[in-house]
Amino acid sequence: MSGKIRANIRSGLNVGIVLKEDQRTGRITYGVVRDILTKSPNHPHGIKVRLMSGEVGRVQEIVK
Repeated sequence: MSGKIRANIRSGLNVGIVLKEDQRTGRITYGVVRDILTKSPNHPHGIKVRLMSGEVGRVQEIVK
């Protein structure tokens, strides 16, 4: 499943995101989705989410 399509993301899902400060390095932070922040049905850089830890970033991968 792609992290670029909003329909694939839901609260409680384990995901890997890239934080704003890690965009240059591409470092992935893992966590559980609390809120979906992107309103559009898709986004070329990944859907923006807030994790349970409070961190905000764009979904790069969905952890099975």
